[in-house]
Amino acid sequence: MADSPMFPMSNRSGLLRTTLNNSQAPQNLSHSLLLLEQSNAALEDQSLVEGAGDDVDRGKSRVDILFPQFFDVLQAQGGGPETFEVIQSLTHVCRGVVEQLELEIERGVGGEQGARQRESILGWLRQEIYTWRLLHALFYDRILLQTDTQADDEMQEGPTLGGSEKEVIQQLYTINATLREYQLVVDWLEACYNPGEQQNPLHCHDRMLAWENTLFQLENLQGAAFGKGHEIVTRLDPDAPVREKRPLHALDEEDNLRLSRAIFSAIRSGRVDDGLKLCKHYGQTWRAAILEGWRLHEDPNFEQNMSAVHEKLPIEGNPRRDIWKRCAWMLADSKNYDEYSRATAGVFSGHLGSLKSLLHSSWHDLLWAHLKVQIDIRVESEIRGCCLKRYQPMPDDYWNGKMTMEQIFDELNVAKDASVRDFAQGHLGVIQRHLILDTCGELLQQMGRWVEKDAAPLSSHQLRFMAHIVLFLRQIGRVEQEQQAEKVIAAYVEALMARGEPQLIAYYAAALSNPLQVKLYSRFLEQVEQKRQRELALDAALQAGLDVEQITRITVENIRSTRQAPGKFGEPPSGEISVADQRKISALEWLLHLPEQRGELLWQANAMMRIYLACSKVECMRQTFRMVPGDIVQQIMSLYSSVDNIPPREECCLKEYLCYKVYLSGVDSFVEWNRLQQNRPKKPQAGATASAQDNFTERMASERKEQTHRTEVLRWEHKVKEQAKQTIETLYNVLMFPDKGWLVDPFIAKQPENAAQLNWENRLLQMEKLRSICLPEIALLLNEVMFKSGDFAGCVRLADEISSETRQLYKVYTKHKLAELLAKIANASLELLNSKLDPWGYPITV
Repeated sequence: MADSPMFPMSNRSGLLRTTLNNSQAPQNLSHSLLLLEQSNAALEDQSLVEGAGDDVDRGKSRVDILFPQFFDVLQAQGGGPETFEVIQSLTHVCRGVVEQLELEIERGVGGEQGARQRESILGWLRQEIYTWRLLHALFYDRILLQTDTQADDEMQEGPTLGGSEKEVIQQLYTINATLREYQLVVDWLEACYNPGEQQNPLHCHDRMLAWENTLFQLENLQGAAFGKGHEIVTRLDPDAPVREKRPLHALDEEDNLRLSRAIFSAIRSGRVDDGLKLCKHYGQTWRAAILEGWRLHEDPNFEQNMSAVHEKLPIEGNPRRDIWKRCAWMLADSKNYDEYSRATAGVFSGHLGSLKSLLHSSWHDLLWAHLKVQIDIRVESEIRGCCLKRYQPMPDDYWNGKMTMEQIFDELNVAKDASVRDFAQGHLGVIQRHLILDTCGELLQQMGRWVEKDAAPLSSHQLRFMAHIVLFLRQIGRVEQEQQAEKVIAAYVEALMARGEPQLIAYYAAALSNPLQVKLYSRFLEQVEQKRQRELALDAALQAGLDVEQITRITVENIRSTRQAPGKFGEPPSGEISVADQRKISALEWLLHLPEQRGELLWQANAMMRIYLACSKVECMRQTFRMVPGDIVQQIMSLYSSVDNIPPREECCLKEYLCYKVYLSGVDSFVEWNRLQQNRPKKPQAGATASAQDNFTERMASERKEQTHRTEVLRWEHKVKEQAKQTIETLYNVLMFPDKGWLVDPFIAKQPENAAQLNWENRLLQMEKLRSICLPEIALLLNEVMFKSGDFAGCVRLADEISSETRQLYKVYTKHKLAELLAKIANASLELLNSKLDPWGYPITV
């Protein structure tokens, strides 16, 4: 597989630059990472400049831009090497935020409080960047390099005997993936090294460190600064302090310590050549010579082609490297040198004790020390096993220092320093440890425990970081337990829900299984109230490929089943809609977005109208009815092409919807008739008793008022009569509803396949209960209209309709309700008898 052009990884030979003697080229992966970082840092994201909020809180808004930026990076994701380009892009956007926060701290934005806030954010972001670099370097090697079949064959054949030290180690790095990973981790630790306050310990020196204070004291013993009896070295050679066991002048000792610290800091950051330059710059060339002794030996003259020009090539490395290494071990093990000089020698001689005594307060420093020693031991073992040369033996303690990566991390977990233990057991330490050990399954289990509800809450940025690690591991096929992976992604989706960005929520929810994405996205939709925001949320779900039909159905059902306590002032007055009911009714908007959900819209609307009708909330029922498009019947017909193709659920929903339409029409008509009935035009007030003095004009005005009143009464009587006729018709439409009656399902061959899920039997019970409540009330309303309209015979004929076996309406009556209706019909019969008619309204024949 070809290398990705954007991936900042050295080739295989580049992995050897730290170990091999190539002083001119960049020595390890840390250089390539730093160079790439410097080139990327030149590109500044202008959107970061436009922050919101005050200066103190703007630091949080700066870092929150990572949510949409990570989303943008993942949207352009591809397969193969592009996966690693995505990791590099994520690192870059994090670095852009870090640079912006550092710039604001430098400018003093937000004062001390703002600086503290930004520093806390920077601490996390820097570690996140380091972790992305680690993941990038390790898995590039594991996924792309370790699959090379040629390397596998070479690994089986084993190393070649008789080569030079450089050749042997080159081959070792090529075939030994474990050692190569050790070197990658070391390169990563060196690239991420932050010296802090020790960044420039020689900032006040720009001259040679020639021990001039010691020389001056030796030449002027009478005026010694320390007074009588304080002894210093008598010679100025480099070994004099150790040989004579006497110190230099205090100022020279301090200068020496600063130089040693600067050299070690350069080595710790992977810049050995910079350490050499420091030694030469300050006039201590013997230190530079010591730092050159670790380089691997190779004599290219032995491999020169005989036909070539006979010219002697320079020998590379140290031919007496074994003697140098033993002496360096002894120096690192000696107590006569300062801790930085001992640690410097220990780095190149595999002396762990000297490194641990200096680097005891940092998890990363201790890990670097252990890995440098392990690499040194393995390299030395390979050289002595494959090179045909006698070597000076190393002390037994050197060989006994060999450890596995698991043993190294176990030791770090129980380190003496509390800060080391805290980082090792913290989230970042655990993540970095599992990435290095390549125990992705255990990492996912650990992350799953972190995001559980009973665990300590994680910040949204921690969840963002963890979720993208999981997505990367899933992309490269390292996720074995999808349940644990989904826990982490779901936790991140919940964090995004608090931010309310539908595009991001939909995109990451799509990475979950169908039940979980439906559950989470429907929970998000429940929080969206504005119509425009609802449209955006559904568009985002459709674009992400979510199951919108199921999500909107669950959303409406969840809102509809929510039970809310009455407000502060209880239920609103009759005829008004409460806030809770308005929220339930407006939830039907979720089902208006897709035309294919018209059947679901009818199903949910009918279910709500059943509840409202049972609770006598006619206004809520009317508002719910208005949410359904007026041409719903035609839409469903066109959706299924013909009547025969309509599914059973939709067919029953259509009839139920028409039943409610007829019911509301009847109730509205009765309300209008009742309003007209109670608003008879008032008779004009009669004036005082007419007297002889009343003039003609006043009498004419009074007669005109009476005439107008009579006209209004006639008009009112006509309106009441017409409205009564219409009301009787609409109320009869409810009682005489066709096809088996009002709120009775049409004949269907069988129940829907998902009848249990739909609670079909419960629906039938509800409809039967509504028939027993509403039909007797409709009959009473009908009787009232006919009775007050003088249609007493119509009241009596109502009994025939109730008792008819065709519709069997009498079955919906209880004895009490039936007795009430019969009593009113009996009153109508009495009126007929008083009108010289028989009880049924027919003329009496003798």
